[in-house]
Amino acid sequence: MINNTDTFSYITFLLKKRISEVDEILRYRELKKIMQRNTLTTFFQPILDLRTDEIVGYEALNRPPFSKHFPSTEKFYDYIGTTNQVFLFELFCRNASLKKYASNLKEVPCEKEKLLFINIHPDVLIDSNYRPGETIQLLQEFDLKPYQIVFELTERKAVTDFTMFEKVLNNYRSQGFRLAIDDAGSGYNSLKTLVHLQPEFIKLDRSLIHNIVQNEAQQKMVNLLLNFAKQSNTSVIAEGIEQKKDLSFLKKEGVDLGQGYALGRPHQNILAFKQGQLS
Repeated sequence: MINNTDTFSYITFLLKKRISEVDEILRYRELKKIMQRNTLTTFFQPILDLRTDEIVGYEALNRPPFSKHFPSTEKFYDYIGTTNQVFLFELFCRNASLKKYASNLKEVPCEKEKLLFINIHPDVLIDSNYRPGETIQLLQEFDLKPYQIVFELTERKAVTDFTMFEKVLNNYRSQGFRLAIDDAGSGYNSLKTLVHLQPEFIKLDRSLIHNIVQNEAQQKMVNLLLNFAKQSNTSVIAEGIEQKKDLSFLKKEGVDLGQGYALGRPHQNILAFKQGQLS
């Protein structure tokens, strides 16, 4: 005997699956349109030395236009990771970041020696199509040096083959590029990455920073990472600093660098930071 409820349930499942497939096509088209029309907006957020309050560099943040397919930047980047467009999109972002940064430096040449942190998916660096010579060529075009560029590895996908990845990183490092690990302390994979790759910079996950003054467990984890960093000659960046009380605590604990709304919101023009518009 046919169960009408089961039949209806299955029809609903098929309809949802169909709708999902259509949404996938529309999102893909939207992504390609963004790349073809170059409609990403590049922002820069300052990274400060917490001892001197001086800006040491900027993180380039590329944000898509708002749309019903990508209602938030987070959803947009989560979607990128599920497609076969990761490599092309990362190159697109790299070029956009360098071009916009170089354009900014024409207005504030005194910032020329500052660091530029560029987010990059781990898979891109080990892709055979990604050649460091192309990046250096771009840097020469924009009058920038490899030692100014910090590849910030995102945790959207963890490194799996550390032996191969270390060989690739050694090649980049030999040319002057540096490495930062994002979201440190957010999980097992990020800690494993720290041990194997020995980055020049560790970016503490914002979940460790928010309300750290009131949370003893967060304080202990941050101190553990600080001790690890000191022993491995690594600089620590506290990310997501939004409250002055947290900033004061991090300074007292000896955290090297900081980034967050309490220090400076992302801005398209770095001249704004030189003019004192940090918030």
